Amino acid sequence: MSINIILFGETGVGKSSVVNLIAGRTVAEVSPDVEGCTLQSKEYKFDVGSIRVSIWDTVGLEEPEVGVNGYIPAIEKAWLLIKRLREAGGVDLLLFCIRANRVTMTTQSNYRLFYEVLCGQQVPIALVITHLEREVDMEDWWTRNHKSIEKYGIKCAGHACVTGIPDNRGPDGKYGKSQKAVLSLLQQHDGSGRYTMPEGDWLARIISGLKIFTAGRAGISKGKSLQKALVKRCGLDADTAQKIMETMTDNDD
Repeated sequence: MSINIILFGETGVGKSSVVNLIAGRTVAEVSPDVEGCTLQSKEYKFDVGSIRVSIWDTVGLEEPEVGVNGYIPAIEKAWLLIKRLREAGGVDLLLFCIRANRVTMTTQSNYRLFYEVLCGQQVPIALVITHLEREVDMEDWWTRNHKSIEKYGIKCAGHACVTGIPDNRGPDGKYGKSQKAVLSLLQQHDGSGRYTMPEGDWLARIISGLKIFTAGRAGISKGKSLQKALVKRCGLDADTAQKIMETMTDNDD
């Protein structure tokens, strides 16, 4: 059995620690100062028991909107992610990593970008709430805050309240409980509902969707300028780029 996961969230929220929680060992370097382009991803593969896990640790939005200069780079990174997901057979689960504080506009934008735009609301999404080491019972945070999350339109198929700080207390410690909580999210999905779609159509939808999250939309590349960027930056041939532009036009009608 295998499971393909997109793990996403803002920089510094603890995505690398969540990867290590799932793996049960250090496979991802925990480096809170590392930043990257929106939709830039790094893939991790490892076995958890009999399950082959593939995780794409993906950079989310750092602000509610991406700057106009980040529009084309985000498209470029989206294309690389799409190709890798297609090669892997699609995606089974979205893990949305959020810090244990209030829901912000950026939180809402990331939810929409990944759940609605990237995966067309067709992939189950679960929340992983991090930095809960100060809670006596980490699950208490969810009890206090889940209604607030729902109020902001963020719906999820499950959640895990975790800390990424090892405590050497075994399964009874907060770290051990965190690992168990995250693994339980994976065990609910057997790969039977894996989501994918044709590469060109997938990219066309993301390009259109990214416009919503781009500040100064009047200045973003469009038409022939965008088509040239798809060829130059994404390495598409001219015919494929043209078909994507036509798909976008059809979707906008």
